[in-house]
Amino acid sequence: MKLYVGNLPYSLSEDALRAEFSEYGGVDEVAMITDRETGRPRGFAFVTMNDADEAKAAIAGLDGTELGGRTMNVNEAKPKGGGR
Repeated sequence: MKLYVGNLPYSLSEDALRAEFSEYGGVDEVAMITDRETGRPRGFAFVTMNDADEAKAAIAGLDGTELGGRTMNVNEAKPKGGGR
């Protein structure tokens, strides 16, 4: 299950984010999103966990918690191009 993680501190590393989610289960992939032109972090990431129950536990455990002075938003990622 792919999770959207928002409102991250810009100084956060992929390894640190992986460690946060690893407490809830196996993490397949962590993708920190960066600005194409500057290469700077944009403050959000996608975390893929292989077990849906573990991913739901991570959402329940981490959404609304503070990391690096910012309150994280964690939820299931929506498919790209959802339209309006």
